[in-house]
Amino acid sequence: MSDVLGLGNGVPWWALLLMLIGLIALVGVLGALFLPDWPSPDYSIGFDADPGSDGFAEGVATFLNDPLFRGGEATLLQNGDAFYPAMLQAIRDARDTINFETYIFEPDEIGQQFLDAFKERARAGVEVRLLVDGFGGMKLKRRYRNDLTKAGVKVRRFRPLGLRNLVRIYRREHRRATVIDGKIGFTGGAAISKKWKGNVTNNHEWRDSMTRVTGPLVAGIQSAFSENWVYCTGEVLAGPRFFPPVEPGPGICGVSVVSSPSDSLQTIRLLFWLSFSNARKRLWICNSYFIPDRRLRDAVVRRSRQGVDVRVLVPGNHTDAVPVQAAGQSYYEELLRAGVRIFEFEPAMMHAKTVVIDSAWSIVGSANMDERSMELNEENVLGIADQAFARSVEEGLLSDYGRSREIKLEEWRKRSIVRKAFERVAKALIEQY
Repeated sequence: MSDVLGLGNGVPWWALLLMLIGLIALVGVLGALFLPDWPSPDYSIGFDADPGSDGFAEGVATFLNDPLFRGGEATLLQNGDAFYPAMLQAIRDARDTINFETYIFEPDEIGQQFLDAFKERARAGVEVRLLVDGFGGMKLKRRYRNDLTKAGVKVRRFRPLGLRNLVRIYRREHRRATVIDGKIGFTGGAAISKKWKGNVTNNHEWRDSMTRVTGPLVAGIQSAFSENWVYCTGEVLAGPRFFPPVEPGPGICGVSVVSSPSDSLQTIRLLFWLSFSNARKRLWICNSYFIPDRRLRDAVVRRSRQGVDVRVLVPGNHTDAVPVQAAGQSYYEELLRAGVRIFEFEPAMMHAKTVVIDSAWSIVGSANMDERSMELNEENVLGIADQAFARSVEEGLLSDYGRSREIKLEEWRKRSIVRKAFERVAKALIEQY
């Protein structure tokens, strides 16, 4: 092969492979920089309903082919001081099953509490299943997994790094799906690491939230776990033990939406778009990796120009992904010109992923607002129609705005040419995921 390419016999095959990969990446970046986007059809709204209303929730559920769950409660848990104790207490109170799925699991001072709780419950006869991503869970080394297994915990890694998964290495399990006894569920943006502990009292404590749900909607979180569990193990979790029958009743109304790279419908993208497009008064978006595609940006811009109060909260100087942040900032001017208010959170890394619309409809879960979450990762979110829950999301965001820097259009336009070039290159690189 090296002779054919004119490189001589001294060039090893792996060097040729690296050169080919580099060439492909270079072509992709140059194309993203200088060629127009590949045309994709615009979405057009098929129904018009107030977000949070029965008509809206039913329309979303029907279109996305997801069941509409009625009844139960949803509680927003802000920051590690709130969600870690709630999750650990639910685990320690488990009597039958614990199904726990997350992206990052680090066996530090926080992770060790969960490991101890898993082992204690497993020894007490509870079936405990732990599913972590093969990349995000790299710090959960073999010795920790062996200790869990000896205690009776079933542990699996989703696509661990290795040659057999090389062609799918970029497709990760990013879901947050925890279910206790089929009756209590948790989802949100956080994972298991000490960086999520505390209450953002310093720049090392990340800002994030988790949502605790009871009632019928728990089945949606259980399904998110069960899909990836059967993929990794072949064990089918079905029946009343995992999905106990729950009669619809008073309380929240919502949908549970999961996404996978094999899903051509891109349901989470459509859930966001349907929600944005129906906003009447208020559309507040909080997301740690905010790189919305053209269709989502168009929906946000249209709503803002029609008088909707549109706000976007993103990380500020404390970010764990500078190129991703720069890619998102490349869209600031377009959004600011349309009247969108943009806030950068200053105290620490802002990792939350929430949307609240018209004080009535909320979206919470694992999904970032970027192409990776829409098309490549395994994700899960909840759409919740409940005014009390929406108010709790709004109250948290109002507090966050007070600790953020608002970006102004005239000031933003004055940034340097070097900064603008960096944003453009970062956008091109991120689009090659």
